[in-house]
Amino acid sequence: MQYIPNIIFALILIAGIGFFVKNIRKLIRNIKLGKEVDRSDNKAARWKNMAKIALGQYKMVRRPVSGILHVAVYLGFIIINIEVLEIIIDGLLGTHRVFQPILGDGFYAFLIGTFEILAALVFVSVIVFWIRRNVIKLKRFWNKEMKGWPKNDGNIILYFEMVLMSLFIVMNASDIAFQEAGIGNPISQFVYPILKGFTPEMLHIIEQSAWWIHIVGILIFLNYLYYSKHLHILLAFPNTFYAKLQPKGQLDNLEAVTKEVQLMMDPSADPYAAPAEGAEDEVPEKFGASDVTDLNWVQLMNAYTCTECGRCTSSCPANLTGKELSPRAIMMKTRDRMEEVGANIDANGGTFKDDGKQLLNDYITPEELWACTSCNACVQECPINIDPLSIIMDMRRYLVMEESAAPQELNMMMTNIENNGAPWQYNQMDRLNWKDEE
Repeated sequence: MQYIPNIIFALILIAGIGFFVKNIRKLIRNIKLGKEVDRSDNKAARWKNMAKIALGQYKMVRRPVSGILHVAVYLGFIIINIEVLEIIIDGLLGTHRVFQPILGDGFYAFLIGTFEILAALVFVSVIVFWIRRNVIKLKRFWNKEMKGWPKNDGNIILYFEMVLMSLFIVMNASDIAFQEAGIGNPISQFVYPILKGFTPEMLHIIEQSAWWIHIVGILIFLNYLYYSKHLHILLAFPNTFYAKLQPKGQLDNLEAVTKEVQLMMDPSADPYAAPAEGAEDEVPEKFGASDVTDLNWVQLMNAYTCTECGRCTSSCPANLTGKELSPRAIMMKTRDRMEEVGANIDANGGTFKDDGKQLLNDYITPEELWACTSCNACVQECPINIDPLSIIMDMRRYLVMEESAAPQELNMMMTNIENNGAPWQYNQMDRLNWKDEE
């Protein structure tokens, strides 16, 4: 009978980690639906970016209030979870504070004391975040794409963190031996007097209850990540590593178009040459992107990594002037469509069955795409190097090159370039007439 709690704990742990692994495999499968792109160059610069931006939170602190609070939550939540290792060992072996005799009272007290201070900082920071969202109501948290689930998701995460940090402090405060030792309890010592009126038996029940709810809560939170914007906890690191290293204003060329231009400019090329064996059966590559499977895997990872913080949208000149475009919404809609495609694959035995939908028009409208000024403000502002502009440009390419659906002004410009060699509607012979004007 004495091993029943350990068995129950082991089963809960296996179920929690198993479900998490299942979802991570689904996540990787969905990301791999994207086209292949090589981002293995200049590894030194990529490691530097990851250390500086994902680990060091370099871009977060550009906005000091939210940035410093986020650093406190980030460090606190990550470091405090070192305690989870001790909880897991205690749960499996039936021990209590197994690291204390191993590390020694002094070092163990230092660790737990640090965890308690960080827990308090996390709790305070989360309260401030909640006030900013729900009382002050910062504009970027109340855009139209933040209605319903995205708004609730942000608050659910904050509630999770409040509860988990509170449980950690209560767990320590109700541990009589730990409190009477008077070491490693800089925060819980102020909660202990509130609980002191309970009997030792009741304090033990409170401690065990807090312990169980804390670890189960962590496992629930771990599995909630897949369904939440908080997935960036895991994906921020690979996202910053594989982010584009080229200057922000440098756009990539479509390989298929490049080959056509090279063929046209090659005087030795034979346009009437017979196609290579098997080439006549190849389906021509689509220009640009109309659905998520036309994007590359880094762009799809970008969509899953989006924190929905809204820094991109709050800096977007198109959005600030009342246009339909929101870079945050572009990423959220891409993720929603990706999830729909993934669910379709799951429902059809691992094969996608055409559902008559696509990212373009069903999720993202041409109006949003053409509102973009290509200024890269969204890319510059993103704290984890997400690139909404690359998705916008690929979808624009599809509209222009596959559907001839560019705005009238752009069509006129391209016609003028084709006919006159310049964007303006003047004959090439007349382009220097200005010099004769007085």
